[in-house]
Amino acid sequence: MIVVTGAAGFIASCLVSRLNAANFNDIVVVDNFSVAKKEDNLKGKKIKEFVDRDNFIKWLDKHYEEVEFIFHLGARTDTTEFNKDVFDLLNLNYSKAIWNACCEYQIPLVYASSAATYGAGTLGYDDDEATIPLLKPLNPYGESKNDFDIWALQQTAKPFFWAGLKFFNVYGPNEYHKGKMASVIFHAYNQIKAHGSMKLFRSHHPDFADGEQMRDFVYVKDVVEVCMFLMHHRKNSGIYNLGSGKARTFMALALNTFEAMGVEPNIDFMDTPENLRDNYQYFTEANMSKLRSIGYDKPFYSLEEGVKDYVQNYLMERKFY
Repeated sequence: MIVVTGAAGFIASCLVSRLNAANFNDIVVVDNFSVAKKEDNLKGKKIKEFVDRDNFIKWLDKHYEEVEFIFHLGARTDTTEFNKDVFDLLNLNYSKAIWNACCEYQIPLVYASSAATYGAGTLGYDDDEATIPLLKPLNPYGESKNDFDIWALQQTAKPFFWAGLKFFNVYGPNEYHKGKMASVIFHAYNQIKAHGSMKLFRSHHPDFADGEQMRDFVYVKDVVEVCMFLMHHRKNSGIYNLGSGKARTFMALALNTFEAMGVEPNIDFMDTPENLRDNYQYFTEANMSKLRSIGYDKPFYSLEEGVKDYVQNYLMERKFY
């Protein structure tokens, strides 16, 4: 059996589909299944068992001999949430419990970290583990992810294979439920569909023109391919960046969304909300050489390719992956 936590969510539900496509059908999905708007993400998928996240560790204590691999992708991901206790509970302590169980039962583990750990990027975006304790995230979400990375690196007891993945700006199908935390592409599509136009955040940084803020946008299909690679690879444990490796502007993202929809571009700008300005990342770009160095050689979707596939094959049809 393969366990996927956060399985009703965006990235994890796509991973369940990718596992099914590779004929892995004994999938144990772990989540808080009381959220009705996430139900469609798992419809039609081959799943062996549903386990409530609060019961998972007890479940694992009983079934560990049957578990081949754990993907721990569940987390509270709201970057506008500032209650540190929520993150300590769901992101830090819950992850520690899963790590310790994987050590005890010798189960390999891949877990979700985040590019939010890099903060404003003053130390760059290299996944050098020596710099991880020096990073200064800009919000409690990023802090919780970095705190766990630091804790994992300090442990003398480790799973025989483990990897933490610093997800950059992931976009793609199965994020219909995410509301304000969905990708900019998702929001752009809905604005264009409703109004024929869209708004981007105005820049409040002298080095960046409006719309020229840059992020490393990575398509979810690439994210799940990396997960599949690591499940089979099972060596070279450590913490890895997972982006496209190429920073692109929000303007390029918007223009590609208009093009994929066949609509003439009409872009306006609005002020970045005051409560986000001080914690806003103006540039992110994953250095992907570390993952490449251990043998991952598949090409990543370009922004043009990813936006076109997402818009035309999923959003326009309201389909799931």
